[in-house]
Parts: sequence; C-alpha cells; structure tokens
Amino acid sequence: MANTTFNGPVRSENGFQSITKSATTGAVTVNSSFGTDVVFSNQSLSGAGAVNVTNTLTSLTTTGASQALTLANGSVGELKVIVHTVDGGSAVLTPTTKIGFSTITFTAVGDSATLIYTSTGWAIIGSRGVTIA
Repeated sequence: MANTTFNGPVRSENGFQSITKSATTGAVTVNSSFGTDVVFSNQSLSGAGAVNVTNTLTSLTTTGASQALTLANGSVGELKVIVHTVDGGSAVLTPTTKIGFSTITFTAVGDSATLIYTSTGWAIIGSRGVTIA
C-alpha cells in the first residue's frame, strides 16, 4: 500500500495501526496501535548495545556492571522511554546528542527515563530512580 495523505478528519471504528512490511518476506510488523488506547512498540534490550529509535519503549535487562548503552539522534518530537525491567547489574546510557546532561545510569528495576528529541538533541522530560550526570 502506498502512503496516503488525507485532508480533513479520518475516522475508524476499530483504530489504526502503524506497520512495517518486510520487502523480502512480506511479513507485517505492527509498530504502534491507536484505538481506545495508544500502544507503542517495545525493544527488549539485554546487555550493552544500542537503544533504538524505532520503538518508543525500550525494556532493559542488565547482565553486568556499567554496561554501555548508546542512543542515536532521533527525529524532532520523537519520544523515547527506557525502563530497567530485569536487574543483572547496571547500564549507562550516552546519547549521541544531548541537552544538559552527559549520561543516564540505570541500577535497579523500575529505574526509567523519558526523553524527547528536539532540534538540538535529546532532552530529559522525566525520570525515576536513575542517576543523571
């Protein structure tokens, strides 16, 4: 299906979905659902690595001490929520471009950070339990 632009209200009785379709296999992946509730897609990240900008939520499982996490630049207005869900150590997030901080450290289950990407980088708009440096 091609991209479609609408001028005026668009209505659906059963909600909308944002999807991606594999050019190779044709498999469809639902990224976000919009109905009575908004449900965003989840990245499950275990250990060190890249926090993606594809999914709104990243559920973090730590598997060692001070594991390095990276976060690439996003698109203006993009939200990113990172939640420490399984504690096997700690993780230190260092976004490529950030505003007013250098790192965010997650050490316990429930630690979380919510960021928004602006024209000048990632800004923290909420946090719980993390250490911001």
